[in-house]
Amino acid sequence: MNHIYYVGSDAEHESNFVFDIPQGHHCWLLVVTKTPAQFWVNGELKTYPPHSAILYRAHQKIYYKACGAKYVNNWIRFESDEPYVSKSCLPFGIPFSLEDPDYCNKLFELLVIEHNFARAYKKSTIDLLLRTLFNKLLETYFSDGTDTQYYELLRLRAAIQNNPGEYWTVPRMAGLLGISPGYLQTIYKKTFGISCIEDVIGSRIRLAKEYLFYSSQSIAEVAFKCGYQNVEHFCRQFKQVTGYSPRKFQLNASRSGDIQIVPAILPESVDSV
Repeated sequence: MNHIYYVGSDAEHESNFVFDIPQGHHCWLLVVTKTPAQFWVNGELKTYPPHSAILYRAHQKIYYKACGAKYVNNWIRFESDEPYVSKSCLPFGIPFSLEDPDYCNKLFELLVIEHNFARAYKKSTIDLLLRTLFNKLLETYFSDGTDTQYYELLRLRAAIQNNPGEYWTVPRMAGLLGISPGYLQTIYKKTFGISCIEDVIGSRIRLAKEYLFYSSQSIAEVAFKCGYQNVEHFCRQFKQVTGYSPRKFQLNASRSGDIQIVPAILPESVDSV
């Protein structure tokens, strides 16, 4: 069971901010910084970078302070007898860096919302969010060296698959990550086993299948919604990937009354977007 006393997201403080509780809280305290900060660790004050997490157990000395123009953090003070908290392998009172701070920040935002509203499934939702947050902390702490670039690639891939109809080019994708196009193609293929352009094409074809089966839109309308400016190019690429023309696929699907939308497997000869 979990009980939250207080949870805050993006709490901002002045440069003179100091949090000093020698005897600690009577419960758990988790702090995730968004700016540099100084923490009392092993008998001395040490400076830690932004996006550091620190977990304090009950009655543990707490001391941290701002070390810049301002101090911003997420934090949660709570009771818990759940094993993922009470038997956690995370260190107590020692900060460690987060590999995916954006993900954790979203979890804090959701925890704030759930804590402040009386909803029917509040308790179970909070438990799931808190459990997920601790899973992400454990992934970071026991990381085998994965860096933040991996999570940036994941976010890029999610953006491609959620919005395949956008204007995706290698230079644009590389620019979003702040790396060169050549380097993006190398690490994308190494990470996901597929090139970024193949991922765009596969995502567009999956979306096209949905439109062709579940809507009454014309082939041209489907092509446009899936990011194609040329209908012939769409038809050619659709057949390269599926083995069917869009029209034949639509007719076969309507006759069968059902269709299984599976990830597109791209032949080596498939043309570019």
